[in-house]
Amino acid sequence: MTPDQPRDALEEALHEIKRVIVGQDAMLERLLVALLAGGHVLLEGVPGLAKTLTVKTLAEVLGGSFTRIQFTPDLVPADLVGTRVYRPDTGRFETELGPVFGNFLLADEINRAPAKVQSALLEVMQEQQVTIGGETFPVPHPFLVLATQNPIESEGTYPLPEAQVDRFLMKVVVDYPTMGEEAAIVDRSLDPRAEVRERLSLEQLDRFRAAAEAVLVDREVIAYAVALADATRRPERYGLDDIAAFVEFGASPRGPIGLVQAARALALLRGRGYVAVEDVRDLARDVLRHRLVLSYDALTEDVTADEILERVLATVEEPPADHIASRRASAA
Repeated sequence: MTPDQPRDALEEALHEIKRVIVGQDAMLERLLVALLAGGHVLLEGVPGLAKTLTVKTLAEVLGGSFTRIQFTPDLVPADLVGTRVYRPDTGRFETELGPVFGNFLLADEINRAPAKVQSALLEVMQEQQVTIGGETFPVPHPFLVLATQNPIESEGTYPLPEAQVDRFLMKVVVDYPTMGEEAAIVDRSLDPRAEVRERLSLEQLDRFRAAAEAVLVDREVIAYAVALADATRRPERYGLDDIAAFVEFGASPRGPIGLVQAARALALLRGRGYVAVEDVRDLARDVLRHRLVLSYDALTEDVTADEILERVLATVEEPPADHIASRRASAA
């Protein structure tokens, strides 16, 4: 399979999604990257930014099943994963599977559910299976969790612990559309919603995942991804003494691992058989922002994780592109 085949097929799927979704190009690209890399996405944005509609449309275009869970404080783990139910007519217990058994799962306002419910979902994300009454049930493949949280309201919420947030491949911050995009959204709302067609099968997606795993990654690109994570842990080594007081804990080793895996998927999406430095740089904020634990000084001075990562990206030296090109040529 050449890199052009996945790119053309995925671009066609994106074009079909955009018949319904206006703007949000970065979010759509990140969702496809997560699908190809086998990761999950945490979305942060105010209500009304088409997060639910995006995931539902993505499921329709890819031919997968879509489920949505509205997280509330009274949820229990059985509401997600399922439970055993006694049937008086047969005198037996039967297993009823929960809504997590879908290809595309929208966990709406995940920070409104108590810790035990959050843990149940995050266990499914990690293990790709559920155990009920001693019997194990694998979730459908592929399995993508898109969890959302509202940044403007904290009353009655249960913030995800850092160790659990770390299990998401990316945290994507969704912003308001531009005025032109918003005008197009309002215009489309006056007509019935466009009917989208399946443009990509789950079997094709599996093949593209395998192709993403075959994308070449130069050791200098890996070293660059590791250096970005290391600069958040030991900023003094990189001349970033001014941000050292703002970071309590830097990115975990899952950071560079996820960054390289996501960069592979993005390279395939862009029609390349190798990872370029720009792939790592473009995804660094989305993969690393939720892995930083900010200090009290950062909170009091309104310093954000994105501002810290901007300084890191501007300071850590990138490997020369000609070195990577020459290595790739010699390997070929």
